[in-house]
Amino acid sequence: MNKVPDLHTHSSASDGTLAPAAVVHRAAAAGVPLLALTDHDTIDGLAQAAEAARTLDLGFVPGVEISVTWSGRTIHIVGLGVDPAHPALTLGLAGLQTFRAWRAEEMGRRLAKEGIAGAYEGARALSGGQLIGRTHFARFLVERRVAATERDVFKHFLVARKPGHVAGEWASLEQAVGWIRASGGQAVIAHPARYKLTRTKLLILIGTFRELGGVGIEVVCGSHARDEALNFARLAREQRLLASAGSDFHGPQLVLTSQPWIDLGRLPALPDGCVPIWHDWPAAAGLNRAPAPDPTPTAAVA
Repeated sequence: MNKVPDLHTHSSASDGTLAPAAVVHRAAAAGVPLLALTDHDTIDGLAQAAEAARTLDLGFVPGVEISVTWSGRTIHIVGLGVDPAHPALTLGLAGLQTFRAWRAEEMGRRLAKEGIAGAYEGARALSGGQLIGRTHFARFLVERRVAATERDVFKHFLVARKPGHVAGEWASLEQAVGWIRASGGQAVIAHPARYKLTRTKLLILIGTFRELGGVGIEVVCGSHARDEALNFARLAREQRLLASAGSDFHGPQLVLTSQPWIDLGRLPALPDGCVPIWHDWPAAAGLNRAPAPDPTPTAAVA
């Protein structure tokens, strides 16, 4: 059995293609021993996923991936072990969802001006009427044969200075970490290699993140090559951060489209010397552990 927890996954509650319960069933079939559902800026899929995990006796961690604006760019902070009912978290996410709804409509308007009609309606249909993200627009434009691949859509339509781009107005790093901590969770910097930060800038981010109470960083993830994982393992040790692992899974068919994520059950082990973020979680009993760092700012996950 695969012994690496998968602590970064997505369902149709945000921009994944499988329902939350289906993600859980696929993870169990793949031998994942402990799963977190971390949809973008929403906790709507957690109840369904938790119920499915109970029926399968699969360890489950309630999570979320929060969009953050930091130093003029968008980064993502994963919250693990959050309380989905906590007012600070639910209120904060509600604000992000309101912005996402407006952004989707504005993206549709801008694409329409470029002669691409019906993009908002198409993206909304693909989202199931739930949270609408850029990925839904990308899928729609590929279906319409406006572009060959989703990556082509992002490159030519959805990034800065392109027709369908709408700048994000996300949470601050302080807000995101605060919501996660207030709800009893642990904050993790998601897929750090994707931000293309200089080492100096990355250390500033980590320093601020730790000062705010953040405790972890994704070392192994779907978008990290082996050398990147080794680099972030060293950085985690140097900066006394706990190491997390997550596929960033969005759907089985999307694994085949050169997107920066992998399938459930395919994560490699954390590099030697890392302290897993799950090292003292009751739900992770029996998984690989390591001596806790000193100090250890952790929160238990049931």
